Amino acid sequence: METLSPGRTDRPEGTPPKAAPRGRASSAIGGRPLPGWAPAALEIAASFTVALGFLLWIYLTVRVNPMIRIGQVSGLAELQLKAAFVGLPILGVLTATAFRGPLHRFALVRRLACAALAGLASGMIAGGVAIMLNGTPWALGAQSGDPGGVQGMALEIMRGHLPNIYPPGFPAAVAGWADLFRNGHVGYAMKDLQLLCSALAGPVTYVVWRKLLSPVWALVISATAVVVFLDPIRPYSHQVMFVLLPLAIIFLRGIGRLPQWTTRAALTRAGLIGVAFGLLFLWYSGWFLWSLPGLVVLTGFLIPWRAGKQALVRVGTYIGVTALAAVVVAAPLVWNVLREGASTPDRFAYYDVYMDPAYVMGWHTDRPGVMGAGTWIANTDGSLAGQSAFTLLLLFAVALAVALGLRLLLVRATLTVLVSAWLMRFWFAAHMAQTQSVQLYPRTTWLIMYCLIILGVLGIMLTGRAVLRLLEHLGQDRPEGSPLRVPRTLGRRLAAAAVCVTALFGTMGASWSVNRYMPVDPSLSSAQNMGVDAWRSQTKQTWEGTCSRFAPGHTCTKPWITTPPPRVAPNPLLYCSGITTGEWWDTCGHSMKAATAIPKKK
Repeated sequence: METLSPGRTDRPEGTPPKAAPRGRASSAIGGRPLPGWAPAALEIAASFTVALGFLLWIYLTVRVNPMIRIGQVSGLAELQLKAAFVGLPILGVLTATAFRGPLHRFALVRRLACAALAGLASGMIAGGVAIMLNGTPWALGAQSGDPGGVQGMALEIMRGHLPNIYPPGFPAAVAGWADLFRNGHVGYAMKDLQLLCSALAGPVTYVVWRKLLSPVWALVISATAVVVFLDPIRPYSHQVMFVLLPLAIIFLRGIGRLPQWTTRAALTRAGLIGVAFGLLFLWYSGWFLWSLPGLVVLTGFLIPWRAGKQALVRVGTYIGVTALAAVVVAAPLVWNVLREGASTPDRFAYYDVYMDPAYVMGWHTDRPGVMGAGTWIANTDGSLAGQSAFTLLLLFAVALAVALGLRLLLVRATLTVLVSAWLMRFWFAAHMAQTQSVQLYPRTTWLIMYCLIILGVLGIMLTGRAVLRLLEHLGQDRPEGSPLRVPRTLGRRLAAAAVCVTALFGTMGASWSVNRYMPVDPSLSSAQNMGVDAWRSQTKQTWEGTCSRFAPGHTCTKPWITTPPPRVAPNPLLYCSGITTGEWWDTCGHSMKAATAIPKKK
């Protein structure tokens, strides 16, 4: 598969890769050859520039009132209009070069177009967050819930104390940003980093997947992942999920390529990959818990046990250096997890904890809107055994990936992580009633669905390539004008069409993602939804004593000094959120009073 690396030529979708001769340019602009590294550099620059540029454009120009629905609709329409101004010229140039012109020109345009559209997908989400926070310096969520906890940890880091088992990467970034640019106000700094991390999620995901896939398929996976999963309240969490799996595949691929590398090259790659793993662990460590068991098993199968002592030593050194570099970088958190992880249970239950654990094609978070006891089953309208048409189609695409690509490391690694997360999900759920701890198992929903989407995309990719090869085989001896004659530019046309459809899905999906977080007055409903966080931000008084100009009645709640979450949950019972007091016994098996009482010390 074509990857993001210098010294290689682009190719039409569906044809095997072909390396460019050493020293030759891989693309050209205006007839002038480009050096081998230039297309990759331009691709990366295009993605990051579009993401950050679009966010800045929205931040500086959109001035709607996000606290009223008409203002929210106008803001969402502005997002689509500006995205069209950016995306339509890109798609126009891509389509034109797909139908006519030299192959090398289309190859370069395709790379830049896919990179730019990946940046646009996450830039739209970040721009939507900028719209809903227009007029307030506070982060999404202000000082409540998880944002308040992160701000409390950031203040502790500023005083020289690291969190216990929570990954310190993002709180440390908030602390540093606040100290450098926000006069020590961590709530303001967190808003800036929410916007930046949301905008950069698309480019970062795209660039990592480009090491494994061609531009079109890297765009399909990255754009879909961003619009479906990205949580702008905690964008750092899903950033790690998007990147961890492809990085693990790059590491595993290195085991098979060790005979091609010098010792120095192998050690350098192992060290760099280990450092990347360590940084991801510090940024957010939860995904390692669900993925690592399966990846360890797959690594054991990939080791060439019969290749001889020398080969085993090289593989062992490669794996050992990677692990050592990761542990050294993540040492503070690794030590705290080993020391305190078992004594810090997660006892917070919410709507997704009450649902059928076998339902993994959707989630409601801890603010599902109007729900109640007796609604814990998945949506079954027009479904087959509780599974929607989308689920059945996705599983069919997954079956194609298994049938056509089980020998590929991409497919095997994704399947391994899927199975690992699936088993651990049910292990923790099965023991929840006994241990009275959740251990964040509902978050495996995201990882399982992410793996299913990746496998589905790979299934479509492999099927498309198989069909193209079949058409070329059937039509290669046919005369000109025969119905089976495959057009020379068919691969380009299909690639351009796939990019256009992905761009349309990305813009619609980004609007859906943003709309979920638009401000909603919590007093208008007995149950809260995700819009409560933006409402809290708009109704929180600044440290300077002013209110957002969009705050209803120009009244705000005063800020307070946030504190980090407690190190140990004092109560041994589950705390069941999102339900009324009368539903506690039927849902959790005990009363709210029992779950909130602090036991007396013996």
